[in-house]
Amino acid sequence: QVQLVESGGGLVQAGGSLRLSCAASGRTFSSLVMGWFRQAPGKEREFVAAISWNRSTYYGDSVKGRFTISRDNAKNTVYLQMNSLKPEDTAVYYCAASPGRLGILPYEYAYWGQGTQVTVSS
Repeated sequence: QVQLVESGGGLVQAGGSLRLSCAASGRTFSSLVMGWFRQAPGKEREFVAAISWNRSTYYGDSVKGRFTISRDNAKNTVYLQMNSLKPEDTAVYYCAASPGRLGILPYEYAYWGQGTQVTVSS
């Protein structure tokens, strides 16, 4: 089992920045693929970014060049640095973990956090 706890969400103006954190416990963190997804009201859960155990990264098209995913294995934490935020980035952001290969679909991740709200005002 893996427990995930997100933090760092909030309200920010368009063009601003936020950094989300996700603390993991319960399994060897360094071996996990870690991902971030988001879900806006009335929309499907959308892939944002993922990072593998060897720090290979992959991003959704809508956030490329603006968001950066990173991990600190010593702290069992994954981060999502979000810059140049837009109102369309408003969503609940979820941290997810997978013991398998890096993927971009929700079903590929076995463990999920409770989510943190990010609201970007125009």
